[in-house]
Amino acid sequence: MYAVIETGGKQYRVAEGDILKIEKLDVEAGEKITFDNVLVVSNGNGEIKIGDPYLSGTKVNAEVIEQGKNKKIVVFKYKRRKNYQRKQGHRQPYTKIKIEKIEG
Repeated sequence: MYAVIETGGKQYRVAEGDILKIEKLDVEAGEKITFDNVLVVSNGNGEIKIGDPYLSGTKVNAEVIEQGKNKKIVVFKYKRRKNYQRKQGHRQPYTKIKIEKIEG
């Protein structure tokens, strides 16, 4: 059984027991969260439900494992012959969750 959820402007294919990093949510580690924006649900025997755009009465329950930051990326701007260089780093914050149950 799997579902496709939408959070943080992105879509994720999840199954029970999956651990994934999503865009940062304002919750503490150890808390339970519920995703109501479910786009697709499939049970194991090939039956698929597709929402328009979301499925009503379908939820995905998850537990927050940790809050953190990804690896640093380097943003480097450069214009030749103009003595222009800018170097900047960025670390994107994330929330690591574990999918517990797909209801519906």
